[in-house]
Amino acid sequence: MSSSSTSQFGQNQWLVDEMYQRFQDDPSSVDASWHEFLKEYSPESPDAGTGNAPASSAAGLNGSSAPASGNGASTSSANGQKAASSNGSSAAAPTPPAPKKPASSANETKVTSAPAASKPAAAKSAAAKPVTKPSTATETKSGSDAATPESKVLRGAAAAVAKNMNASLEIPTATSVRAIPAKLMADNRVVINNHLARTRGGKISFTHLLGYAIVQAVKVFPNMNRHYAEIDGKPNVVTPAHTNLGLAIDLAGKDGNRSLVVAAIKNTDTQNFTQFYAAYEDIVRRAREGKLGAEDFSGVTISLTNPGGIGTVHSVPRLMKGQGAIIGAGAMEYPAEFQGSSDEKIAEMGVGKLMTLTSTYDHRIIQGAESGDFLRTIHNLLISDEFYDEIFHSLSIPYEPVRWRKDIPEGVIDKNTRVLELIAAYRNRGHLMADTDPLQFVKDKFKSHPDLDVISHDLTLWDLDREFKVGGFHGRDKMKLRDVLSVLRDAYCRHIGVEYTHILEPEQQQWIQERVESHHIKPTVAQQKYILSKLNAAEAFETFLQTKYVGQKRFSLEGAESVIPMMDSVIDQAAEHELDEVVIAMPHRGRLNVLANIVGKPYAKIFTEFEGNMNPAAAHGSGDVKYHLGASGKYFQMFGDNEIEVSLTANPSHLEAVDPVLEGLVRAKQDLLDKGDGGFTVLPLMLHGDAAFAGQGVVAETLNLALLRGYRTGGTVH
Repeated sequence: MSSSSTSQFGQNQWLVDEMYQRFQDDPSSVDASWHEFLKEYSPESPDAGTGNAPASSAAGLNGSSAPASGNGASTSSANGQKAASSNGSSAAAPTPPAPKKPASSANETKVTSAPAASKPAAAKSAAAKPVTKPSTATETKSGSDAATPESKVLRGAAAAVAKNMNASLEIPTATSVRAIPAKLMADNRVVINNHLARTRGGKISFTHLLGYAIVQAVKVFPNMNRHYAEIDGKPNVVTPAHTNLGLAIDLAGKDGNRSLVVAAIKNTDTQNFTQFYAAYEDIVRRAREGKLGAEDFSGVTISLTNPGGIGTVHSVPRLMKGQGAIIGAGAMEYPAEFQGSSDEKIAEMGVGKLMTLTSTYDHRIIQGAESGDFLRTIHNLLISDEFYDEIFHSLSIPYEPVRWRKDIPEGVIDKNTRVLELIAAYRNRGHLMADTDPLQFVKDKFKSHPDLDVISHDLTLWDLDREFKVGGFHGRDKMKLRDVLSVLRDAYCRHIGVEYTHILEPEQQQWIQERVESHHIKPTVAQQKYILSKLNAAEAFETFLQTKYVGQKRFSLEGAESVIPMMDSVIDQAAEHELDEVVIAMPHRGRLNVLANIVGKPYAKIFTEFEGNMNPAAAHGSGDVKYHLGASGKYFQMFGDNEIEVSLTANPSHLEAVDPVLEGLVRAKQDLLDKGDGGFTVLPLMLHGDAAFAGQGVVAETLNLALLRGYRTGGTVH
């Protein structure tokens, strides 16, 4: 890449020239990746893009150019002093013909001619008389009859813009325009961003979706990615190897002025949506930080500009050399005749917002029908099922996207009944849609069920903002379908599946339903940090044991560390309600971690058991292995003032054999406290292995004792 050639930067030429000037003054002010390039760089003349350069005038000793005065008086230099000749005398310049417009010097020095001798005298005489009316706007300080226009040489960004616009006039362009419905794009963007907010973070914009649709449409119409060039004096069509999408990025300068750069996302035709999104965000971030390199400015094959972000509805951008087309996206607005309607009326009529797309293309190599078909392809992509399926799979979103379907008139079906049926379906089968696959083993299949699809209930995206009767659901008589789905999915379809409608007692169903469908409050920052500290403690304990005591049997908790903050939360609530004790029973897996981080057994005792050292003062040991042992301790609330006794029951046998032992211990403790029939102030907390819970008969036998008068304990947390 030749450093003397500036055509490669196109509309970004001004930025390169600006960096060159800063590099000359202070090399450290420019990113190090540019240093080698700028050492050999030769900027073009600042007047190259502004048409005819102004004629040079005589220069004073300070190097500034100044036109001669019209009355033979000496000219004023940039610092306001008279320009002197080399021997110190004043230099009188010959009187040239009066120019039609003043010429500016190379350093933008303003020059004013001295007024005629009679003019100051007249002004002085006039000043002696009382002023009867204010001076008009056309009067100047020197008393001239008309204001003198000011001219200024364009430099930097302004000069580069002028040059690029002049160059763009050589391209014969035409423009195709198409209005595209934006409702599906907006609704699916809400689903995507809600999922990202709950998981890894980030935010998808409309430009991300539109840019990716343009890239996919170019695969169908590769001619839109070509450009015209003259090679050896002959016209040629150049077909790039890849699609490099140019993004027009608005940057705010330190002086408050705004400028535009066009940076390229390279090889977009080889990227899935996640890769495209990452490359897009990287380009924008580096542009904001001023860290774009020379390669980022070159190689654009097709551009996207989005003036709709500032409310522009329709735009016909200029096409630069080296590109075959530029796509402009307008603002998303309702049709003009509906912009005065209320939100309720718009939802009732099924009116959605439109986005105007323009395709400005080089008419030498692209024809109008081809450009129109290109926009139609983008239109079809932005309302197609397959386009959003690909995006959702790429982002690992387990739920189906919103689908584009025609609205169904209200008179054909009773939609209020259909919404109630949908609510019942989520309560019965919502767990089938729960996101319980954290490793994403299945990447090409959505979590769904026909009964959970709004389309199966004859509801469409046009119903999302309409209100329906919900019969007291979530404490409301009427709700928008969008809000109904939000509550149902938050309750039944996140990372925990809830299935309870098989329970025969209506009171129990209602009790669970009210708590599952309630609004969940996000923990405070302090609570989140506390949860993280418990997770870190569980992880650090297991990491230390596997590093220090390699090969020793310990029944690790690895992969299930979240059980520690969960148990901590249960015990915290028991302390909050001022219970007397929590008694825990569990199998071997994770027992050492629970002993250390829940019961509070000292690390030294646990490590001593691994070392095999016996206390000489003890007459004899327990005779049992470390992961069979129990312990007791005291739990203190982190965000409260209460405390509670905590004990872990010894489990010398395997798996679920300890279940009836726990219930017997708890009932005995409650009998000793003797607080009456309702005095169940000792809480049993029982952990199970998933297969053992379903397969061992002792579990069912223990559950059958739950309501017998002589065995009941007031309930167990499993």
